[in-house]
Formats: sequence, structure tokens, C-alpha cells
Amino acid sequence: MIRFEYMRPTSIEACLQLLDRYREKARLIAGGTDLMVEMRADDEKHKDIEVVIDTTHIADLKFLEVNEDTINLGPGMTHEEIWEDFTLREYAPFLCEASHTVGSPQIRHSGTIGGSIGTASPASDPVPPLVALGAQVTLSSLAGTRTVSLEELLVKPYKTAIRPEELITCISFPMLNPEAGFAFVKLGRRKALAISRMNVAVYVETGDDGTMTDVRIVPGSCMPTAVRIRPAEEMLLGQVPSYELHESAGKKVAEEMVKVTGRRWSTPYKEPVIAALVKRALNQATGVSEDE
Repeated sequence: MIRFEYMRPTSIEACLQLLDRYREKARLIAGGTDLMVEMRADDEKHKDIEVVIDTTHIADLKFLEVNEDTINLGPGMTHEEIWEDFTLREYAPFLCEASHTVGSPQIRHSGTIGGSIGTASPASDPVPPLVALGAQVTLSSLAGTRTVSLEELLVKPYKTAIRPEELITCISFPMLNPEAGFAFVKLGRRKALAISRMNVAVYVETGDDGTMTDVRIVPGSCMPTAVRIRPAEEMLLGQVPSYELHESAGKKVAEEMVKVTGRRWSTPYKEPVIAALVKRALNQATGVSEDE
């Protein structure tokens, strides 16, 4: 492992001063479940690091606030804290479920939601639900703050639009209808301690006539970044949920995946599997029986 200086600021202002001073030569650590593994495995990638800045002692990064119709989430919230929060269980249950599937209990108690966003792993479990929620990310620096949608912030695998001098200080999303349907489905190599091979987050809201009025489908681990698959969403709007319709939507997601990634050696496996996961998630979100 490369040698570096370790710093532990206790305020956002102190952290921003360090980021402004070291810029590309600094790395943030907010739990360390990704960065420390990377630094051990790939010294060359991180050879320019001079300082690691630990944000876990910044109390102002750990909060959950409800502001009228918006939920503001501190980036320092751990996966376990998200799983246990009753407000999130009511308004964003699939985010709680996704957080509960992350790694082991030790990882869930140390890894943070801000760290998941900053790492930008395409296999992240919490990121697809956040994209489905329409999450906005507030980035702070000594020059000020800016807010970017999470979907736009994710550039490519392990790459974000976060500038070297910026720190995630808030993740916010609107309070969606708690009566709507939410689902998170994950496929791993085993039932526990598994990184997602593929996952999908789904939100479905239906009107009084039983037709779908709002549909959000966000697959993970099969696209470069977590994005809403709008062609599949549009084919469901105004329709009554059904097994056959959900099956068609799943195939549409697989089709859109191939358009983006092209055909690779893994495509014959991924194509039918992501279609099946989307169908399963839509069935769960709408209460359609898998036996139909």
C-alpha cells in the first residue's frame, strides 16, 4: 500500500479547506469499505495520493430531515442507519431494502450513502433507488454550493462529476406517495455478502382507475451508470398492471441495455436475466402474482 498522510477534520469548513489545498492529491474516506480495498489492490491508480481525509467525525454530515415535501439525507448516514429509519421505511422503502443488502453487518455499520455515491460503482445497491427517487446531490466547496441530479452526477463506472475540491453535503429527494408500489430486486452470487451482479429499483404509482400514472425503472450493474429506462417506463404509463405487460417491459429494458453496452460475451446471460428481474420487481411493486 502507498504511504499517505491521514487527516480527520471535525467540521465541514475544515474539510473543505483541506480539499481546496490538496485537490487531486486528496481522497475522501467515509467508511473506507471501498477506498481502502482499492488502495491495497491498485497502488498505481492511487499513486498520487498524499492525504486521505476522513469525514466520519463530521457531525454535520450525519442527519435526516423532513422539510415540507422533501427528505434531506446526510451523506454520513450509514447503510444500517438508513435501514433502521422509520421515515425512510415509509417514504422510500426500496432504499432501505437496498441498504440492507449491502455487504456484511460490519460493512453496513461503517459504509455510508455518500461513499456509495462518490465511489460510483455500477454495482451499488443504494444508488438505483436514489435515482428512482429523483435524488439531488448538494456539493459544497469554499467557492460555494451547487446542486446536481444524481443521474447527471454519475458519469461512468467509478467516475462522477464531483470536482476535487467539492464535498457531498446533502442528498435530497421528494417525498413520494407512501401508498405507491416500491420494489428492489438483487441478484448476487450468493444470498449474503454478495456484490450485485444485477439489480433493479422500481417505483409505480397507480390512479383511481387502476392504471399506472408514474413509473420509474432503474437497473444497476448492467449499464455504465444507474439511469431510468424511460422507453420501458413510457410503455407502462396509462396501462393496468399485468404479468404480460411487465414481461414486455422487462424485455424492453434488456433491449435498451444492449443498445448502450453493445453485445458482449456476457450479453446472452445478462439479457434474459435483467428482463426477468425487471418483471419480478414490477410484479412486486404492483401486487401482480408471479404465478399468472
